[in-house]
Amino acid sequence: MGAIIRAVDELEIDKNDIAMISGIGCTGRMPVYVDFNTLHTTHGRALAFATGLKLVRPDMKIIVVMGDGDALAIGGNHFIHAARRNIGLTTIVVNNVTYGMTGGQYSPTTPLHARASTAPYGHIEPPFRIAELAATAGASFVARSTVFHVTELQKYIGQSIQREGFSVVE
Repeated sequence: MGAIIRAVDELEIDKNDIAMISGIGCTGRMPVYVDFNTLHTTHGRALAFATGLKLVRPDMKIIVVMGDGDALAIGGNHFIHAARRNIGLTTIVVNNVTYGMTGGQYSPTTPLHARASTAPYGHIEPPFRIAELAATAGASFVARSTVFHVTELQKYIGQSIQREGFSVVE
């Protein structure tokens, strides 16, 4: 969240010209802590709401924050088609490789053979690779970083906000 706020500040975007949208899960409360236009939506539907807002306010910068489950499980179809449509949204996917808020069940990004509360003997499905999925589906900008690499993460978020089309930072 700090990297997002610093990137927006560095770009000097007026708080009335930006919106942050989240679904339910690990990023669900993030919009509460920023002084932007915000929307907290239902699980897996943040990109659908964001698309509607972008169509009504094409001039607005829209940042969608989601966890891996929110983005790629129930919201997976929205993710693929938002990338395919290449509409101007900045999407930040926090990849926890698990449903951490509800007991540690495996998610679409849980590594093969990793143990989870719902896979005590190891996960049997290969994981989605978020960046590769986004690029293949048509996103115009894709980057991957970690919270450890704060300067790099902020740079990628800034680049994604400035980019035309659908952008993803994992």
